Amino acid sequence: MQEAVQFKLGSWLVNERAQSNAWMFAAVLVLCTLGCALFASWLPLQVSIVTVFLFAGPHNWFELRYFLMRMPVRFGRSRNFFLTAFAGLGTLTITYASLPLLYRAALWSEEGWLTIIAIWNTLLLSWLGLLVWQRSKQKTKSNWFWVLPVALALGAFNWLTPEFFSLILIYVHPLVAMAFLDRHLRRNRPTWLRTYRSCLVLPLFVLALMIWRLSQTTSLADDNGLFWRITQHSGAELLPFVSSHLLVSVHLYLEMLHYGVWLLALPLLGPLVMGNGTRSNPYARVWDLKTVPLARHPLGFPKAVAIALGVGVVLVLMLWLGFSVNYATTRDIYFTIAMAHVMAEAPFLLRMI
Repeated sequence: MQEAVQFKLGSWLVNERAQSNAWMFAAVLVLCTLGCALFASWLPLQVSIVTVFLFAGPHNWFELRYFLMRMPVRFGRSRNFFLTAFAGLGTLTITYASLPLLYRAALWSEEGWLTIIAIWNTLLLSWLGLLVWQRSKQKTKSNWFWVLPVALALGAFNWLTPEFFSLILIYVHPLVAMAFLDRHLRRNRPTWLRTYRSCLVLPLFVLALMIWRLSQTTSLADDNGLFWRITQHSGAELLPFVSSHLLVSVHLYLEMLHYGVWLLALPLLGPLVMGNGTRSNPYARVWDLKTVPLARHPLGFPKAVAIALGVGVVLVLMLWLGFSVNYATTRDIYFTIAMAHVMAEAPFLLRMI
């Protein structure tokens, strides 16, 4: 009887602690959301420069490590899925990186250039649709048919206005990080999932408030090359009737949330207990290859993982150096090459569904 009482008391204490931690997690989410909105609305151009300089490279490194954590040692039934993912990722990245060169060649009219953009967007949608179809064959109990009409609708919209389709991708991409956090919590903190999903109303409310308030502001001064690049990246040229202050602030707000998920939430909210029974220390174990299944497994590739992470560190340092020497040019190069990590999120997110 005494053992039963002690067991119930222990379970109650564990549940109380879990609930308390969940509320603390929610409080941090609220503070981060409000803080990002405040800085993004106050000094959007200046904060954008500092944010990209500090966090663009490191967040890519943490994404790389996270994807390595989710990479199976042997593809097995997922062989065709990963082959399609890697082949499409390489092809689309190379072609996307070549678009600025084609544009500078000035061999096409404006209509011809829009056609080229629409073709690339169509290839992207086709690749994503193929990945979804292959994943659906492994998840036979789920209904994936709705993806087909959505893909066709997006394809039609792309051919009607390819530039706006590309701009929508820029604004939607940061939200993908929240989907990763949702799946991550479901695996490692299932008792927090409901709290997290409830908190998602706040970013939407803050976003609506920012749009309402900043739509009445004057456009930002883009009298130098760097400021002009930032406003154009946010869609100022495509939406001249919208305040560039609003566009830059909204895009920066979403990017800051994106960086926060990859640099703070996902690393800190790893497994409470590792496979050997010891409690994990998130950032202290970042460099421990034993936490990466692809390196820990007897049939794994520890050297390849170590080289990949080491090269990633070198690239982050090179990016910081490039930003210090010529920020504007390095920013252009980064956002061109960074399309690779944007697309790499798709197959790994599908694997987590």
